[in-house]
Amino acid sequence: MIPWIDADGDFPDVSTALTEDDGAPGLLAAGGDLSPERLLKAYRSGIFPWFSAGQPIMWWSTDPRMVLFLDQFKVSKSLHKTLKKVDASFRTGGPWEIRFDSAFEAVMRACAAPREAEDGTWISERIIKGYTGLHQLGHAHSSEVWLDGKLVGGAYGVSIGHMFYGESMFARVTDASKIALSYLVRFLKSHEVSMIDCQQETSHLASLGAIAIPRAEFISRLKIAIDAPGIRRWKPIALF
Repeated sequence: MIPWIDADGDFPDVSTALTEDDGAPGLLAAGGDLSPERLLKAYRSGIFPWFSAGQPIMWWSTDPRMVLFLDQFKVSKSLHKTLKKVDASFRTGGPWEIRFDSAFEAVMRACAAPREAEDGTWISERIIKGYTGLHQLGHAHSSEVWLDGKLVGGAYGVSIGHMFYGESMFARVTDASKIALSYLVRFLKSHEVSMIDCQQETSHLASLGAIAIPRAEFISRLKIAIDAPGIRRWKPIALF
């Protein structure tokens, strides 16, 4: 049995999370709420919520942990060519625009939209409400790709100090999510952020340079990063 968190309860130590032998590796607890205070406490401890609509809130701390060290971010030759075109447009006021935080909830809802080969979404209305609350407090941000005035791609996540926790991405045109991530990486590196938490291992994240590290190492790096001053001004900068 996993611990149940009541309204005022605290999280268990991450070392008590279930293992692969238990059938749900990384599952730590259930219950609680998605208030900004609860979410910030979770992220500061290396914990994140992940559950489907109709389920209780479930909290996870995976081991190993998938992370993207920003110096290891991989850009393919084809993506590099696309980025140069987009960046030229971004700098000169062309049809491609890069924005941060101009449509945060719209990015979340686009990430929640049905996708091929996927059954449902974990980005429920409760999740959207919780993270828009974090956004209003300046702790959740979106990187957005606009083409001819339409939102065509984006990514969003949580920012605490010099730590960024990636949550989800979407694309309505080819490579738009990777474009959004590229500008996010460029911006974060300029503010001395060294790592994006990717939470769970996937082949897509690995293709972008993400690797799995032990949870203990992740928590050690996390504690240093969250103590740094937060980023005050979120504005995209040119790549080239």
